[in-house]
Amino acid sequence: MRMDKLTSRFQQALADAQSLAVGRDHNLIEPTHLLIALIDASGGSTKPMLAQAGVNVAALRTRLGELLDKLPTVKGQEGNITVGNDLSRLLNITDKLAQQRGDAYIASERTVRHWRNTPSISPLVPRAASSIR
Repeated sequence: MRMDKLTSRFQQALADAQSLAVGRDHNLIEPTHLLIALIDASGGSTKPMLAQAGVNVAALRTRLGELLDKLPTVKGQEGNITVGNDLSRLLNITDKLAQQRGDAYIASERTVRHWRNTPSISPLVPRAASSIR
């Protein structure tokens, strides 16, 4: 995926997700890291979009934090970190859909619409979230 195709907010969210993973000694950046970064971003559209879809955002954020606590840690990795398979798949799906739509840029909102298909996150969200458009 070309990073220059991502909106600046989405690039910032990915950087925040990476920082979150590094700070917790995770060796992979997972969709959980990205969704937390998107929810925690000030002035972002993720919280309102999720709330509009009927998601209890505060409860979701708590559950995502619990999920992060369960991820394996790797000590002494000296900052070596990669994108996990689930996040890579999610980003590729988002990229493909943006290309099909003829979008010049990929916004984080498009990724949030598809995270419910991510095995680690989908059980955390009520069916109401399927209305996210």
